[in-house]
Amino acid sequence: MKTIQEVVESTIRKTPFIEEALHEKLINVSSLARIILPEVSAVLKKDVKVGAVMMAINRLSPASELRIRKNIKKLALDLGDVIVRSDLCDFTFKNTPSLLKEIAKILTKSSENSDYFLTVSQGIFETNIVTSKNLQPFVQEIFEQEILISNVLDLASITIKLPKENTEQSGIYYFILKQLAWADIPLQEIISTTNEMTIVVKEKDINQTFSILMDMKLS
Repeated sequence: MKTIQEVVESTIRKTPFIEEALHEKLINVSSLARIILPEVSAVLKKDVKVGAVMMAINRLSPASELRIRKNIKKLALDLGDVIVRSDLCDFTFKNTPSLLKEIAKILTKSSENSDYFLTVSQGIFETNIVTSKNLQPFVQEIFEQEILISNVLDLASITIKLPKENTEQSGIYYFILKQLAWADIPLQEIISTTNEMTIVVKEKDINQTFSILMDMKLS
């Protein structure tokens, strides 16, 4: 026969980051107890008091949360080079049949000079282009006939090289982005490949963003 403690632990650890939020005192224990009460009662096949569930939550050992933190910290300490770029701009265009041809043109143009920075992310309905300011005139010229949805200037980016193990560890992106969210830094774009992550922010926020990422790497 399972105990209330065992069922509560099993229920909460289905979503490991709830444990972290509890550890950081970001979740109201009473509210959480009321949310999981029906599931706990169903598993035990009997009525369970909210107070009993609250007591079980308060007695939770942070094993899973500490394991996740330990693994993420290990990855964070193994982060590679951090590359900062400034004077960037962001364009968002509506996807059209002609857009791919225009993207090919700007990719060709960007290959002419190593000082150019260009990333292209194609979604279902729109395509996003982040480029260095020195490519801005060419983007405006090449995409003149396309439908511009948004254009944001005065941006900067930080590119982080991730260890290859990042794809095997849940929460690495969460861990990085959480630090920025808690610092109230809005993100303009997030661009990723298998082992790289680029964060685009307003230029006014780049120094604080860099400091947070370095603190995370060194902590």
